[in-house]
Amino acid sequence: MSLNKKVYDILKWIAMYLLPAFGTLYFALAGIWNFPYGEEVVGTITALDTFLGVILGISKASYQGDGDIVVDNSDPDKTLYSLVLNDDPDKVIGTSKYVTLKVTPNTEENVA
Repeated sequence: MSLNKKVYDILKWIAMYLLPAFGTLYFALAGIWNFPYGEEVVGTITALDTFLGVILGISKASYQGDGDIVVDNSDPDKTLYSLVLNDDPDKVIGTSKYVTLKVTPNTEENVA
């Protein structure tokens, strides 16, 4: 399963910041103000956050990135680096805040 970058970034923000902060807030306020079901609410938030973290981990592992930096060591005197993008450069670079690239060794498939 692979999510697009925008969805991934939103879900990552929710998993890293929103859910843990909300769980902590509810736990603290439940103790102070005797809110009902403190353990149940915080347990549910933690379970959702864990599930979301696993889904994001799977998505990140299968994410191919925006392209590759191909490393060519065939010349002993110099190393050449080539940028190979998976989409139109204006789409990849022009509309994104971040670009994700994999570093790959020079192989026949990577050479244009």
